[in-house]
Amino acid sequence: MKHLFIINPLAGRVNHETAILESLKKYGDTIDYDVYRTTAPKDATRFIRQYCSEHSEDTCFYACGGDGTFNEVVNGAVGFDNAYVSVYACGSGNDFVKYYGGAENFLNIDNLVNGTPHKIDLIKIGDKYSVNVVDFGFDTIVATTMIKVKRKPIIGGKRAYATGVVKALFTGMRNKCTLKVDGKPINDGEILLCTLGNAQFVGGSFRCSPKASNDDGMLEVCIIDPISRFKFLSLIGEYTAGKHLDNPKFIDILKYTRCKSGEVSAPEGF
Repeated sequence: MKHLFIINPLAGRVNHETAILESLKKYGDTIDYDVYRTTAPKDATRFIRQYCSEHSEDTCFYACGGDGTFNEVVNGAVGFDNAYVSVYACGSGNDFVKYYGGAENFLNIDNLVNGTPHKIDLIKIGDKYSVNVVDFGFDTIVATTMIKVKRKPIIGGKRAYATGVVKALFTGMRNKCTLKVDGKPINDGEILLCTLGNAQFVGGSFRCSPKASNDDGMLEVCIIDPISRFKFLSLIGEYTAGKHLDNPKFIDILKYTRCKSGEVSAPEGF
């Protein structure tokens, strides 16, 4: 097995490259490993697809970064039978690995190198793939804001998602959108937000799809209808903790189901 560590030097608020390289030194020639440093967005995807096309040996690609780096690595490896993926979780949110107990379980190179492969589901959107959660509506404003501020002091880092939430409270409370799941419409044309979960967490701490399993072939779908800002603020704690699906406070505003596929219809620019 070839071990290829894909390092995103811009992930998180601290550069973990030195720690990774120090951990790898002790292996010497006992494992076949190499390091690749990304230089631009989507560079990891491009590099992995090219590498897999040119090499036939089994290779594990370690996404050394956060959820964005892992997404790029997955999109590069998908479709190649000789490709495996893992995560050295040193990003800002590390949402995907919370499914397995958190980032601390993915910062030990020995455990990663000696891990046992396990097949999981992916969500396909057009010609791209999501490994964790697909969000739209309110969360679109949150995500675009988060990208802009994630490396800024005070409002960035682990607070970047919360900063995005504040912005969305003013601009993303009512979104025109219709969702069909397995061919059937499940909402009336407007949403606050919708999540389609393969795993459970988003935004660093929000357990948006608490019943999701990433190897059962199903998506967990949760739609929340438009609500007032006051009601949003009164419920956000329950949503963050993943208690919304069975909470009577959500009964009139929440639609929940499971499906194999979803189809989104919305105005241009959504």
